[in-house]
Amino acid sequence: MTTARIDESAQTLVIAGTGPRPAHAELVGPRARVDARLSGAGKTWKAVFALQAARWGGPALPLPAGEYRLTVAETAFDDIDVAPVLLPGLRVEVAGDTVRIAAPIDPIYETAEGQATLEERYVAQAGGTENAVFFESFYGRSVGCNPQAIDREIAKRAPDVRRYWSVVDFSVPVPEGAIAVVEGSPEWWHARGAARLLVVNDWLRRRFARKPGQKVLQTWHGTPLKRLALHRPGFDPRRMAAVVKESRRWDVLLAQNTYAERILKKAYAFFGRPIWVEGYPRNDALATTDPAVIRAALGIGADERVLLYAPTWRDDRTEMVDFIDAERLAEQTDAVVLVRGHSRTLDAGRDHAGARVIDVTGYPETAQLLLAADALITDYSSVMFDFSVTGKPMYFLVPDIEHYRGTLRGFYFDLGARAPGPLVGSQDELVRALAAPDHEQVYAERYDAWRRQFNARDDGRAAERVVDRILDQGFLTA
Repeated sequence: MTTARIDESAQTLVIAGTGPRPAHAELVGPRARVDARLSGAGKTWKAVFALQAARWGGPALPLPAGEYRLTVAETAFDDIDVAPVLLPGLRVEVAGDTVRIAAPIDPIYETAEGQATLEERYVAQAGGTENAVFFESFYGRSVGCNPQAIDREIAKRAPDVRRYWSVVDFSVPVPEGAIAVVEGSPEWWHARGAARLLVVNDWLRRRFARKPGQKVLQTWHGTPLKRLALHRPGFDPRRMAAVVKESRRWDVLLAQNTYAERILKKAYAFFGRPIWVEGYPRNDALATTDPAVIRAALGIGADERVLLYAPTWRDDRTEMVDFIDAERLAEQTDAVVLVRGHSRTLDAGRDHAGARVIDVTGYPETAQLLLAADALITDYSSVMFDFSVTGKPMYFLVPDIEHYRGTLRGFYFDLGARAPGPLVGSQDELVRALAAPDHEQVYAERYDAWRRQFNARDDGRAAERVVDRILDQGFLTA
């Protein structure tokens, strides 16, 4: 016989059974894995799973929401059924060998009627009443990118400003002094309406009702190579209407460079409103952070070669592309391979594993990974325009370039003609390119031209300039 219970005081899941103690027990879910603490000998045993985890040297936080598979060697779970239990940081339900973890929102608010009530309350809210910022990065899946860099500067320059962070659940750590609000909760709706300034790096999505005096700063999340919004292939009136509706919600748009300024203005029909071309705040860390500290946090030796594989997402896939065998690449190059999936592939799939392979898809700050890496392997991702700040070598693994360029998205310029590194079509070609002794000389002229065009304002002070504008224009009071 096997039983399960939630220990609310210890925030653990406890599985107990009869017979010899199992050899192992684990809980595996989206971007998280927990090994059980096993005890017992003889007639009974117990497996205790912590419902919290610490990653990358950070604090212990609730597990990410999602569906987890419970595995205990040679144990059946047909008789297990634990009704939802609401804990301080999450809600847990067990059915057979499936453990469902959700954000700790009262179930009454998760119904259509509950959300409608909160939305109506939000619309009627006076709003814009707090000297506060509502931050959101990649729909609350992470706390990073340009919003986080701006958060740090505001915390330093205007410490009396309240800082709310939209998160999908409490597994997402927020900056010191900030307030986490779970998307869809009463607190989330209230903060979204009360803050005088909203700083986001993607669409606002859910119903947005601008309050008097409220401003929206759209930082976006990369200089575009691939076609965006109104420029995407195919005529779709609904998409066009959605793009225009969304961009009209923004008061200010942030661009990394003048090239991106021109593209974003047209792609989002963002006419007659200001675009701040100040470099990217998220790249300030590339000029101010010590790579040795980041390598140590990742468990990488100071003398080890580090390759960062960071492809973009595909419109026709839910999971990260599988063009690299990361463990084999580590062996072929005698390097540590960091695997960084796109934010849109964060929930789907599982972390890559293997000898000298570290999956950093859930790592909060991309800029720190760029610092830790000796070379970048990407494809069509805007990370290419950030990594070039470092001047380190780049390689473009693009076996699907014809399909991506001709069918899925299309490009704003010819990558093959301008890329500051080689375009390769397979892992074996990539390995040969990585071993080429004259890489820097071959691509030096292209690299210099690239940096002049795309990184002229990435000087380590972009966040400072953006916050200067925010305060000067009275979006917030210092």
